[in-house]
Amino acid sequence: MKVRKVYIHQQDNWPNFFWDEGLVASALANVRYKQGRVIGLINTLGITQKNASQLETLAQDVLKSSEIEGELLDLQQVRSSLARKLGISIAGMKESDRKVDGVVEMMLDATQNYDEPLNKNRMFNWHAALFPTGRNTMYKINVAKYRDDKGGAMQVVSGAMGKEKVHFEAPDAKLLTKEMNTFFAWLNKKSKIDDVVKAAVAHLWFVTVHPFDDGNGRIARALSDMLLTRSEQGNQRYYSMSAAICKNRKQYYNSLEATQKGNLDITKWLLWFLSCMEEALSETEKAYNTVLQKASFHDKHRKTKLNDRQRKMVNKLFDGIDGLLNTSKWAKMAKCSQDTAHRDILQLIDLKVLKQAPGAGRNTNYILRNIKVK
Repeated sequence: MKVRKVYIHQQDNWPNFFWDEGLVASALANVRYKQGRVIGLINTLGITQKNASQLETLAQDVLKSSEIEGELLDLQQVRSSLARKLGISIAGMKESDRKVDGVVEMMLDATQNYDEPLNKNRMFNWHAALFPTGRNTMYKINVAKYRDDKGGAMQVVSGAMGKEKVHFEAPDAKLLTKEMNTFFAWLNKKSKIDDVVKAAVAHLWFVTVHPFDDGNGRIARALSDMLLTRSEQGNQRYYSMSAAICKNRKQYYNSLEATQKGNLDITKWLLWFLSCMEEALSETEKAYNTVLQKASFHDKHRKTKLNDRQRKMVNKLFDGIDGLLNTSKWAKMAKCSQDTAHRDILQLIDLKVLKQAPGAGRNTNYILRNIKVK
């Protein structure tokens, strides 16, 4: 009886992926351009700002990669663990538990040692770091070992008991050693594939093989970060793919499922991954422009006598507020009277920091003037 080939790993030519070179090259060019812009912005930052930006990016990566799997970590613990391991001093450092330290250690090994070959032992160390107690909350799992499928086939399932929907079934456990050896050989071999594209392929390939009882998604995202760091030839991270994936979590799982139930043409998955990366880079570029604009403003006005309310409100405007700014909103946010708010605003207009928003109608609203970054 002929077995129906439902999943991509059951295809005869697995894992010989292919894609539309033209479509992927076009999307990749946009991503590489944005990468260059972000790196250019980074190079204008001082060492303190660079350290702070890297710390925040890595913290978001650790936090959001776990959140995708429904696990919420303490942000302050994550920041403190990262700061200690990177030798960065931050205020109010908090003790971090073994779980947080383990996730941080895996992420740092992936990104700080991005050019080191990946093998079974290194990946087992990552897995052990993710599960320091040998459990995934309630259940004991095989740690630093490939899954054995003693409890049945490894499936990705959703829905209430009795109404489960199987989204994916991984290769049989007895195939894992061969599957992973093939994967490691491909990953470590230098090839003509751009490392950004390789990050997307590695992510899909790894979660399709699904070699562990748990933690496959987090390790797949660490693999992507490792290859993206390699693509930039620098071990500092300034944008978070996991944050972008978490924001688009439904599309992420839908794209994976559709690809895993398709043939070996993974064009759509690569395009989705690249679009997600472009979004991550755009968000980062926007954030860094804000940082630089703030720095430019404060440098320009370091001798200007602004009061604490004015400095606080200008910073809020740079970060973005809901709706437009008027006297009432200023008074509420700065916790002052409307008369005081009005005087604050008029002074900033005289200093050419604020201007009246066009088309305000009956209410007078104010926006920041265009402040060019040097």
